[in-house]
Amino acid sequence: MARGFFLARGWIVTLAGLGINCALGVLYAWSVVAKTLTAEWGWSAGEASLPYALAVGVFALSMVFAGRAQDRLGPRVVATLGGVLTGSGLMLAGLAGPDRAWPVVVGFGLLAGMGIGLGYASATPAAVKWFPPARKGLITGIVVSGFGLASVYIAPLTNALLASRGVAETFFILGGVFLVVCVALAQLLSNPPAGYVPKGAVAPAVTQPASTPAVAVAGTAAVDPPADADHDPDYDWREMVRTRQFALLWLMYAFSAFAGLMIIGHMANIAAEQLTGIELGFLLVAVLAIGNAAGRIVAGVVSDRIGELKTMFAVFALQAGLMLALAQATTTALLALAAAAVGFCYGANLSLFPSTTAGFFGTKHLGVNYGLVFTAWGFGGVFGSMTAGTIVDTTGSYSTAYVVAAVLCLLAAGLTFVTRPPAPRAVATVRPIAQPAEERSVA
Repeated sequence: MARGFFLARGWIVTLAGLGINCALGVLYAWSVVAKTLTAEWGWSAGEASLPYALAVGVFALSMVFAGRAQDRLGPRVVATLGGVLTGSGLMLAGLAGPDRAWPVVVGFGLLAGMGIGLGYASATPAAVKWFPPARKGLITGIVVSGFGLASVYIAPLTNALLASRGVAETFFILGGVFLVVCVALAQLLSNPPAGYVPKGAVAPAVTQPASTPAVAVAGTAAVDPPADADHDPDYDWREMVRTRQFALLWLMYAFSAFAGLMIIGHMANIAAEQLTGIELGFLLVAVLAIGNAAGRIVAGVVSDRIGELKTMFAVFALQAGLMLALAQATTTALLALAAAAVGFCYGANLSLFPSTTAGFFGTKHLGVNYGLVFTAWGFGGVFGSMTAGTIVDTTGSYSTAYVVAAVLCLLAAGLTFVTRPPAPRAVATVRPIAQPAEERSVA
């Protein structure tokens, strides 16, 4: 009975996290808004990229603090605050105008970016902790798929609101709706009770922490642990950042995110450039979102079977080829197919990296640990989006951006060959030793 209750509770948390991410995925609808800002308000591509780039950077940085906060305070409190910040930030952005950009920069870029980070950081770790390690890829994929799937409805909804209500009122409406939805779903998030062990997982041994020096005291002696000694699978953030694996994961994530967000943040404008006279930008954003969501779930399932690193290599290699092929997509069908495939690869990364972080460094400190790994996504997102905008303003096309993105994906693929999980850390133990004969004779 208790096992069934906890299983049901785990799925409630998982689905609540999925719903929260479906609202927070408003970030990926920015290309629809950016197209309106350039066409109707006269903003340059670089200016229209600034709020999005700032939101991505703040999102990534806030993940570190949000992860630590949800590890300590619980996911419900942190996700609730995230919903409030996201909704109020979007409503503040509604005060902007053609010659008044600061409400969008502060509201969308700063407040909404921070709110998205708080909500996103709370959903995945809470869900993963309810399930055994063998299902971490699947559960991670389901929760984060909501973020990618969001554009399926947000892109056409935003496009319709922009056409009928204008930019300012669109921000007000989206902000109000997402505030209510995120805060309501946040109340369903929770971590498992202390001592909870998912079915199929091994209960942790009660041992002396590996970081404690082995000191010989009266009646004991420090010894090197045998090959079958207990191991501590959980790294705190200080231990994690000192590992080679953290640096490699960070670089791979930065390269792949740089490439993916160069394209995703500009998909509506890419469509306008490569499909002259055809208004399909928001539909391509939705198609990309479907691929994005599917990639997160499929990659999670595949990685549970063949491992994260092999799956990463396949995704990075495919992503590189797609970046080069995108330049040749000059028909509606080809561009839609390319957009879906690019979204699939990008979404796969958002599933693979949190599950790999959990597999490499444990789930106890997953909130803050993945937050630190996720700063790579923020780095790639900020500079990827701004780089694409600068390239377009300078050259008048996205051709160079495609080549840059492809090279970065190939570099990420190469790094998978030199990345291996951390070696198990032996836990220091002590054992009694016989007292010297002269001490035993003292009575």
